Amino acid sequence: MQKQWYIGAVALLATAGSLAFVRAQEPAEGTAEAPAASTASAPNPQPIQFPHDMHAGTYQMDCQYCHFSAERSVDAGLPPVSTCMGCHTMIPGAQQPEEVAKIAEYFNNGESIPWVRIHKVADHVHFPHMRHINAGYECQQCHGEIQTKGVLVEPDPVWGQGKMGWCVSCHVEQDVARDCTVCHY
Repeated sequence: MQKQWYIGAVALLATAGSLAFVRAQEPAEGTAEAPAASTASAPNPQPIQFPHDMHAGTYQMDCQYCHFSAERSVDAGLPPVSTCMGCHTMIPGAQQPEEVAKIAEYFNNGESIPWVRIHKVADHVHFPHMRHINAGYECQQCHGEIQTKGVLVEPDPVWGQGKMGWCVSCHVEQDVARDCTVCHY
């Protein structure tokens, strides 16, 4: 009796999980095609036109200077406005003075910069950045050559649009855990 109950419970969980995954992949009702992972809907949705190519490319700033929690947290983190002002108090930002002025305004008003999230996996998925960073993966392996991009408005095509198959392919290629509970917990 115990074994039959266990098998039934596993089958029920597998079915529910599959339905949730399929439902999450469907476009929203009334839309032609809902974007899979991007919340960016305007050509330049960011409140600050942050040039990754200048900061990470020209000035070779490490990604984790701004995305400070990637090596120790599930989320990579977004920089507080004080991080931006820490540099721009000394460096005026001659190439984009109007953007630096916006940063200063957020800082002086004690407000956070309302960044628009570009990379997002489905709500039922957990992507622990720290596991990947601590395993030696570079940000560019998932996010593309960020140091060559200007203002991000959509994920780089290398990212796989948050699709499960892309992640599973990497796990198969790297011969790492592929158990459902690795990402769905």
